Amino acid sequence: MCYAYPGYALHPAHELELLMAYTNHYLEAEPSRAEVDAREGPLLLEFGAPWCPHCQGAQPAIEALASEHPQLQHLKIEDGRGKPLGRSFKVKLWPTLVLLLDGQELARVVRPVAGEDLQPLRAALVGG
Repeated sequence: MCYAYPGYALHPAHELELLMAYTNHYLEAEPSRAEVDAREGPLLLEFGAPWCPHCQGAQPAIEALASEHPQLQHLKIEDGRGKPLGRSFKVKLWPTLVLLLDGQELARVVRPVAGEDLQPLRAALVGG
């Protein structure tokens, strides 16, 4: 069971990572859009796939962003054809990072390559 999303599975060895800012593991089952929208506080959704080289290459920048903002919750959502959460956020390329605050989208970055590509997320996290 996943504590952040009861009824959804995260490998037991990785459940506690969900409580930290950054995780390098994809959820085994994605939460519903309603569950994501109901989350309180800042939440970074990372849509991608474990085999995606663009997703793998973006990890150092994403981890650095999360370490700068320890209050940030980070969920890695394995996306693909027919996955409802990714479709509800209109994800087309990986990785797509969507920053939410109390269920409202604040910023989005598609296919970041370097840390400076995450500047829109940083700006939104500090309120400007």
